[in-house]
Amino acid sequence: MYSSSAARFTPFFPTSVHSLQSVVISGAGLIGLSIALELHHRGVAVSVVDVGGALQQASTAAAGMLAVEDPHNPPEILELSRYSHSLYPEFLSRVEALSGLKVPLQTEVCIQYLPNGERLQLDEQSLDPRQLATALLAAIRAARIEVHEGCSARAKAPFQGRKLIVAAGAWSGAPIQPRKGQMLRVALPHSLRDLRQVTRAEHIYIVPRTQGPQAGSVLIGATVEDAGFDKTVHEADLKHLRARAAEFLPALISEVDAPGLEAWAGLRPAVPDSLPLLGSYDGMLFATGHYRNGILLAPATAAVIADLLEDKRPAIDLSSFRPQRFSS
Repeated sequence: MYSSSAARFTPFFPTSVHSLQSVVISGAGLIGLSIALELHHRGVAVSVVDVGGALQQASTAAAGMLAVEDPHNPPEILELSRYSHSLYPEFLSRVEALSGLKVPLQTEVCIQYLPNGERLQLDEQSLDPRQLATALLAAIRAARIEVHEGCSARAKAPFQGRKLIVAAGAWSGAPIQPRKGQMLRVALPHSLRDLRQVTRAEHIYIVPRTQGPQAGSVLIGATVEDAGFDKTVHEADLKHLRARAAEFLPALISEVDAPGLEAWAGLRPAVPDSLPLLGSYDGMLFATGHYRNGILLAPATAAVIADLLEDKRPAIDLSSFRPQRFSS
């Protein structure tokens, strides 16, 4: 049995802790900032703290698929996924209203290949997480929400008297573990210049960018590795991803016709049962462990955490996501 998440968690806070609001979010990724924006909308003063920079980790390393009906997702998150998808239009509208930046949808169809060879066409959208990150951070600044970056890890004592929300992704403490994912972006070959749909199988996804600064390229991902906090990119792994993608779209095999543009690795916050931690435990609220669905689940996570903070009943049942399930 895993030990308590709360027992191992060491929150981050800046030296000038007296500047913090009574509600503090540890983690300035997409989840943390989405919660901050929701709380601000409800009239709650909130501060966000992060050991690094805002939106510098998994939030901008992701492909951006809103994979509600992905058959490889745990069935327990389906209701949460559908709820979050229903909140997305309002979430993006709020971000745009504050930031002045529109986050366009990149695709609206996914071709899903199953292990038995069956092919499904899903009504599934995707967006560019980098565009979302730029707009969300601008919205946070326009709302004058405090974000303290580059904070050192300290003891929990200075947070006494403040409500702490843990949204630090892979850095949230046990039972959360980082799970590395390498991916690459290549130019679309001429034969695929009109590609407007995601292609996905169990161990590969191909996500085109149709609008914005990455238009005319496609993301290929991703590895799944237990490599600690190592974010090294390996050429052999990238070649394997490209070869796997070419099984579905053969034109992607050519490094001449589809030259590589960039490659990177992100650290997904993984939980042993692949379900997020959402709820209260040991005097803290947990909103972490979203693994491969952080982009999709951000609006719903923000809504349910805000509800719990206000002692309201969330719109969906959170019993599968209770942090206590890993207490010893």
